[in-house]
Amino acid sequence: MNPVDEGACLHAWVEGRVQGVGFRYFVQAEAQQLNITGWVRNVDDDRVEVWAEGKQLDLTQLINSLQRGPSAAYVSDVQVEWETPKGSYLGFQIISSGWF
Repeated sequence: MNPVDEGACLHAWVEGRVQGVGFRYFVQAEAQQLNITGWVRNVDDDRVEVWAEGKQLDLTQLINSLQRGPSAAYVSDVQVEWETPKGSYLGFQIISSGWF
């Protein structure tokens, strides 16, 4: 199997004007279009946190989308850590800040 096709996982934090502008819904729509599983949520420090699992190439496309954001957002930084996929997500959800 080509390494680009293997499952991968990213954990990202997006900074800027990313809350109250439809950012989580934007991320959910992008992830669903790319067949990525995981979740997105607002964080108390005004960032948005993303856990996404899928093919490496699709996750790279998602990072590009995170850097762009929806039209009402302003993204100043995206921090990404590559993780080991859990494989326990069936879809891509918006979760509440207090979920963990």
